[in-house]
Amino acid sequence: MSLKAMFTSLVTVLGVLVLAAAASLWLLTSYLHRVTGSLGSSVEGVRLAEELEVELLTHYRQSNELSGAPDDRVRQLFFLETQLTTLMEEISRTATTPEESERIADLRQRVAHYLIAQREAHGEYSARLSPRAGADLDQALVSLEELIELKVKQARHAEAEAARWDRLTRLGGPILAALLLIGLLVSLVWVRRAVLRPVAQVRQAMRRFASGRKRTRAAETGPLELREVARTFNEMASSITRQQEDQLTFLAGVAHDLRNPLSALKMSTAFAAPGRAEVSPERLQKMFALARRQVERLDRMVGDLLDSTRIEAGKLELQLEERDARELARAVVELYQATGPGHELRLSLPETPVPLCCDGIRIEQVLNNLVSNALKYSPVGTRVEVTVERQGEEAALSVADQGIGISAEEQLRLFAAFQRARGARERAPGAGLGLSVARRIVEAHGGHIEVESTPGQGSVFRVRLPIARAATQGAPRAEGPATAWGTGEDSVH
Repeated sequence: MSLKAMFTSLVTVLGVLVLAAAASLWLLTSYLHRVTGSLGSSVEGVRLAEELEVELLTHYRQSNELSGAPDDRVRQLFFLETQLTTLMEEISRTATTPEESERIADLRQRVAHYLIAQREAHGEYSARLSPRAGADLDQALVSLEELIELKVKQARHAEAEAARWDRLTRLGGPILAALLLIGLLVSLVWVRRAVLRPVAQVRQAMRRFASGRKRTRAAETGPLELREVARTFNEMASSITRQQEDQLTFLAGVAHDLRNPLSALKMSTAFAAPGRAEVSPERLQKMFALARRQVERLDRMVGDLLDSTRIEAGKLELQLEERDARELARAVVELYQATGPGHELRLSLPETPVPLCCDGIRIEQVLNNLVSNALKYSPVGTRVEVTVERQGEEAALSVADQGIGISAEEQLRLFAAFQRARGARERAPGAGLGLSVARRIVEAHGGHIEVESTPGQGSVFRVRLPIARAATQGAPRAEGPATAWGTGEDSVH
C-alpha cells in the first residue's frame, strides 16, 4: 500500500468521524432548538389561554353591569371585546400542530358566537342577559379548557423528548469523543510504526553507510514510497561500493601496469650505469627500442587517465574543424603499418570524401584505440579491417578483427570505465579506460559507438558520426571501390 493511499484512508476515517460528530451536534442542536421552541410555544399558549379564560369571565361579569342607552352599552361592549380579540390573535400564533390550529379555530368560533349573543342581548334594551350568551360562554370555556389540556400535553411531550435526547447526548457524546480519541491514538501509532520507523531505519542506514560501514543496507519495509526510497538508497549504496571496489581494482591495475614498464626502464638503464661491461650496439639498440615502447605505453596510460578525468569534470575541449574521415583513417592505419609484420591490416575507403566537423586529433585517438585493441586481441597472422563508409547523413568508421570476441553479457558494460572482458585481462594489461574515453569523445561529437561480436570469431567496432552540414547538399552519395593497404605489425598499447 502506498503512503498516499494510507494517508488518504487515515484522513478519510478521521474526517468521517469529525463530520459525524459535527453532524450529530448540528442535528442535536437543531432538534433541541425545535423542542425548546415547541415547549416555549406550549407554555405561552397555556398562559394566554388561561388569561383568555379570565378575560371571558371578566367580560361576562362586566357585560351584566352595563347601563345606559343601548348605543352606549354596545360601545362599552366593543371596548371590552378589543382585549379578547387581541388575546385570540396571540393564541393563534402559538399553534404548532394542525390539531392546535383546529382547536383554536373552534375556540374563535365559540368566542365569536358568545360575543354576538352579548351584542344581541344588549341591543334589545333588555336588562337581562340572553340565555344563549351564557350557553355560548360555557361552550367557549369548554373549548378553552380542551385547548389548555392539549397545550399541556404537548408541553409534557416536548419535555419528555428533550429529556430523552439529553440522555442520548450524555451517552453518545462520550462515546463519540472516545471514538475520536481512539482514532487519533490509532493513527499516531500507525504513523509511528508504518511511516516514522521505516524513515528512522533508512536514516540510520545512511548514517552507518556514511560512517564507513559499506555493507549497510536499509530494510525495504513500510509504504510503497518508503520502500522505493530504501530500495533507491540500497541501489545507490551498492553502486558506490561497486565503484569504490572498481577504483581500488583500477588503482591496483594501474600500479601493476606502471611497475612493468618501470621495471623494464630500470633494467634498461642499468646497462648504462658506470662500471658495467661495454654493451654491443645491437643490444643497445634493442634496449632503446624497449625503452621507447615502454615510454609510449606509459604516455598512453597517462593520456587515458587525463582524458577520463577531463571528461568526468566536463572539461573536454574539442577543436572542431572540417576533416575528411578517409584522411583520419589513413593516418591511423599508416601509423600501425610502419611498425612491422604481424597482422594483415587492410583499409577500405570510398572514392568520394566523407566530410566531418570534428576534432581530428580526438577522432584519431578513438580509431587509434580501436585498431590497437584489435591488433592486441587478435592472433598473429589474422586480418584487421578498417572501413570508412557514408551511410545517409552519417559516416561509419568500422574496425573489424578476427580475435577472441566478446560475450553478450560483457558487451553491456564494455564501454563503462574500468571494465574489461575476461579474455582481455588475460591477454594484455590495461586500466580499462580506453573504450570509455572513446565512447565519451564520440558522444561529444554527436555520434555513438557500437559493437558486434561473437566469442571466438572476432568483433566489429563501429563509430557513427554526423556528416558535416555544409557538405550535405550536392555531395555525391556513391561509394567507389575499396582501397587495400599493405600488411602491418601489432603495436603495444
